[in-house]
Amino acid sequence: MKIKDIETIAFKTTSKRRFSRWFGLVWGEEMEVTTTITKILTDEGFEGYMLGGDSEVNEKVIKPLLVGENPLDREKIWNWLEQICTTRSTLSERDLGIVDCALWDLLGRTVGLPVHKILGGCRDKVKAYASSADHIGKPEDYAKHALQCKKQGFKAYKVHAYVQWNPLKWEPAPLVPAFPKEDIEVCKAVREAIGDDMVLMLDPFGGYSFAEALWVGRELEKLGYYWLEHPMIETRIEAYRRLTRELEIAILSPEHVPGGVFSRAEWVIQGASDMLRIDYNYGGITGCYKLATICQAYGIQCEMHGGGWANIQILGAMPEVTCQYYERGHMAPDIDYDTPSPYLKAICDPVDSEGNVILPQKPGLGMEFNWDYIEDNKIEL
Repeated sequence: MKIKDIETIAFKTTSKRRFSRWFGLVWGEEMEVTTTITKILTDEGFEGYMLGGDSEVNEKVIKPLLVGENPLDREKIWNWLEQICTTRSTLSERDLGIVDCALWDLLGRTVGLPVHKILGGCRDKVKAYASSADHIGKPEDYAKHALQCKKQGFKAYKVHAYVQWNPLKWEPAPLVPAFPKEDIEVCKAVREAIGDDMVLMLDPFGGYSFAEALWVGRELEKLGYYWLEHPMIETRIEAYRRLTRELEIAILSPEHVPGGVFSRAEWVIQGASDMLRIDYNYGGITGCYKLATICQAYGIQCEMHGGGWANIQILGAMPEVTCQYYERGHMAPDIDYDTPSPYLKAICDPVDSEGNVILPQKPGLGMEFNWDYIEDNKIEL
């Protein structure tokens, strides 16, 4: 079997998510956006898909390299692309991740199995935490939202408080300086509202100084929070080493450091965090699975960043002691998370009454596309 073509399918759809000034992720009125799908075709008629992809990168970098290659040689292809990411500016880790995921999807569709079963198979459901959107309101609004999630069955809730947002003026703001005191007020309100029988976490998205992160961590320890995620800019690895030594609460990082499995393996050696973080944007399923295996060997957790079709497959292939939670969100009051996008026939992460995400069981990544909708809204890039 040989790869005969790489296509980028682009179409118009709608979304309520957008990036505001200072790049904060916010919810707004529904607006038109462009979505892409990377499609890998073979000479035997098998195909693989992944959401995302840049048409220029696929055409000028990926296609010349992959056409004529065996799509089952994922490790060889992964190493080729990873080397380009490291030595050239023509390919990003996200580009690598999208291609790698599409190759895994192709394999699954070829053999008729979901990717998590091909990787070994460990779980068909995973504990989920409700991951709040940023600046959804005042502390009491977060408390109400956490209670709403608890009633839906979630056993854990993660706070994104005032990330790139000034809660005093109630307007967008730079990431630094952050508002640690106001963040802790949110954390206190959530704990008081839901009691002690729900796991809680905080993610300030790197906005704190070392002194602020240390103070916040100690306040969270008093409140019984489980982890403090990405509290400082992640290029300051010495600050992370010091913070991890000083605090009892688990430090979860790095989230956005480039280098995928290789840079994160260095964090293990440096003792710069208690848990590691990665997602398919940093090396695809192949890269994430490599890191999860390293974490398993060292007896530390690898918590997947974000949800989606690729990340959930890795979780299904690893035990809970290594990859404990699925991140569902970013969630906000009155936002529907259970209706699929119009270009998909189903969501990837339905939640049962016990707060577990049920893994897709269809071949590959599990995506079923609404091709009529895609064709009706197709555009040329």
